[in-house]
Amino acid sequence: MQTLIKGGWVLTLDDDYQDWNPGYVLVADDRITAVGSLTDCPPELEAAAALILDARGQAVLPGLVNAHTHLFQTYMRGLADDKPLWNWLKEEIWPFSLAMVEEDFYLAAMVGCLENLKNGATSVVDMHYIHTSKANDDLVFEAMQASGIRGTLCRAAADQNYQPELMEDRSTILAEMERLARRWHGAAGGRLSLSFGALNPWGCSPELMQAAAAQARELGLKLQMHVAETRAVAQTTLDTYGRRNVEWLADLGFLGPDNQLVHGVWLDENEINLAAAAGASLVHCPVANMYLASGAAPVRRWLDGGLNVALATDGPGSNNSQDMLEVLKFTACLQKVTTLEAMVLYPRDVLTMAARGGARAAGRDDLGILAPGMKADIITVNLRAPHVGPVHRADSALVYNTNGNDVVNVLVDGRLVVRDHRSTLVDEDEIMARAQARVDALRRELGK
Repeated sequence: MQTLIKGGWVLTLDDDYQDWNPGYVLVADDRITAVGSLTDCPPELEAAAALILDARGQAVLPGLVNAHTHLFQTYMRGLADDKPLWNWLKEEIWPFSLAMVEEDFYLAAMVGCLENLKNGATSVVDMHYIHTSKANDDLVFEAMQASGIRGTLCRAAADQNYQPELMEDRSTILAEMERLARRWHGAAGGRLSLSFGALNPWGCSPELMQAAAAQARELGLKLQMHVAETRAVAQTTLDTYGRRNVEWLADLGFLGPDNQLVHGVWLDENEINLAAAAGASLVHCPVANMYLASGAAPVRRWLDGGLNVALATDGPGSNNSQDMLEVLKFTACLQKVTTLEAMVLYPRDVLTMAARGGARAAGRDDLGILAPGMKADIITVNLRAPHVGPVHRADSALVYNTNGNDVVNVLVDGRLVVRDHRSTLVDEDEIMARAQARVDALRRELGK
């Protein structure tokens, strides 16, 4: 099947950074086959297309990658504002999540997948660490599959220093990773994948880190971990092991090009250099870092040091949305205010991190740009709304003016999964009604 997207302001986000207005993108099945200026679009392409999307007044660009979130927290947005990380987790997030039943993990994940898609993220990495039932992970995968998103379940674990319900023994963790890899890794035509998540340095023993890294590499899985999110996290690792976060990972053999290091707010120069030399990626979550008063990550320093940087919302409990277009503006502005340098990041830099940066972190060289042969993960974004236009430069408008409500159409693997702001695969109203009813019931149960 061929789909023609025509008339929009096309941003390729590749090395040449082509910018066609008006332009076109041609998709055949799950791949992009042609991109260019609309004046150069052969008339026969339109005649052969089974589906034509009129993108006049819209930006057309690669789907964004939300490289780190916690989908179960869609149940908890706004539950616990104005608390630092440890209090927020221990007093609010963990008790609420431990009261959730299997159905809740499907509904919460489905809400999160729909939110990501409708806000411009065609790919999402869900670090999931609530394993009150083995089915919880499978149900997240089922929601990803049904929603049409390109999804990675990062099965996260801890084996020490947490409350008992959140800890697992090492053999259970490794067995579940093996089971999930067999069932889900590469499912849905390669749209679904599995990775291993180490929750943080204080929650994971050196033995778990080494065993999980070895298993993940044998299975061809990525590794993700919260690192140096707060000053206290960095200090705890130093007090416990005599090493800073990334130094500790390097000592264990965990650090490598398959690593996605999340937050990194309090990395020092040596850690940044270690991560860059290892080829690791940093995942920047500016809204969550501000929300929890964790600090401001030195993104410009990361980029200058040769690190690949991806962007993410973090969980809805600490954001409170999963609006990747909103993350673009916060990324740029947070760097400006902390460096006192107006030109520290340009819109092109931010868009590149949000698309290609996330694709590279996932080890995907077929995502993140619009070019022939690339996967057809594409979004169109309205540029004619009063809060957006008139437009001088599309990249500036996308970073500083738009938000998730401006996303019009979304394609994943060439399949139109959002059309005119609505899911084509899922009854959104039914899902939201079920999720609200369950959250209301949980609040009554917990006396919230």
